[in-house]
Amino acid sequence: MSAAEAGGVFHRARGRTLDAFPAEKESEWKGPFYFILGTDPQFGLMKAWSTGDCDNGGDEWEQEIRLTEQAVQAINKLNPKPKFFVLCGDLIHAMPGVKVVFSGHYHRNAGGTYQNLDMVVSSAIGCQLGRDPHGLRVVVVTAEKIVHRYYSLDELSEKGIEDDLMDLIKKK
Repeated sequence: MSAAEAGGVFHRARGRTLDAFPAEKESEWKGPFYFILGTDPQFGLMKAWSTGDCDNGGDEWEQEIRLTEQAVQAINKLNPKPKFFVLCGDLIHAMPGVKVVFSGHYHRNAGGTYQNLDMVVSSAIGCQLGRDPHGLRVVVVTAEKIVHRYYSLDELSEKGIEDDLMDLIKKK
């Protein structure tokens, strides 16, 4: 999907709701269900481990990508379908070409840089443990750069995505 097409997706999605878990259907116990927990795809670790150089190496992800695709295919074949899928643990080991890592769980905005790798921690939609408002981070990826901005839920609802970010999305 091009950046321009992605911009159209943002615009067309405004004001819509996700009906995957309607509140009226999920507000009371309906009986047993199951979910899938996947952990540690850790892209890059298999090569690093096989070469014995876990501090370096890890610049190839092919094995982990194949296994992750296999996991998704297996889950998609299940009947009945799981209620949801959770992926946690280490997502990557080595970062070929990765310039920014995004995460959450700290319940406040934070971040830093180490050896040309930016770490961006976004605050929570829910419970705040700092002074940040409840919100979301919008991340725009172009061929040249990654630009991100944290918006409070009120700000995003009332004003939407700022023009400078929308201009980046619309560029080809």
